[in-house]
Amino acid sequence: MNRNKYSAGAVKFSLWFMEFRKEVQLLSQGKSFDEIKKLSEDENIFGASTPARAAMIQSTLTARIKGMDSSFYPLFMDSDVSSQKLYALTGCFTHDTLFFDFMYEVVREKLIMGTNILTDADIRIFFKNKQAQDDHVAEWTDQTLARLGKSYKTHLYEAGLLGEDKFKEERTILKPILDPILKHWLEDYGYGQVAKAMEGIR
Repeated sequence: MNRNKYSAGAVKFSLWFMEFRKEVQLLSQGKSFDEIKKLSEDENIFGASTPARAAMIQSTLTARIKGMDSSFYPLFMDSDVSSQKLYALTGCFTHDTLFFDFMYEVVREKLIMGTNILTDADIRIFFKNKQAQDDHVAEWTDQTLARLGKSYKTHLYEAGLLGEDKFKEERTILKPILDPILKHWLEDYGYGQVAKAMEGIR
């Protein structure tokens, strides 16, 4: 899996599962990324509130999907909703290396240690460590980091991996049972670390 430069872009992004499913459906029907971009511009197929928002959703989803091997399209279309959400989450990970590192280094380690509780303190420690390791992250404000933490929790909640106690400082990690087809695809196409992060294994 490619590693992109750390970014705080997730403060503006969502999992956008329904939109992700729409784009994969169109790709499965033979549409190109350029055709989907034009449909977004002309017909607002993602139901965005403004043209700028539509452009951001379309460009972000396209980047996420392009970061994944296209062999997932038919697998996605044949999967249940729970698995489809995990494909969408994988797209987030391929696009956002910092978010993946959070999943791998924090959530996965929690599950390995036998705890299913994620705290706001865990998130703050993760960002503090990253600021010590990366000059770019070190420049981000506390407000940006707080918004990133909230965004990560929202992504995981929408993907079905985090409990719904949205306003609590402790959230329950919901370990998924990966569909064998999804798991094999992750392992066969270079996303084995994603499978380990989701399942909480070494």
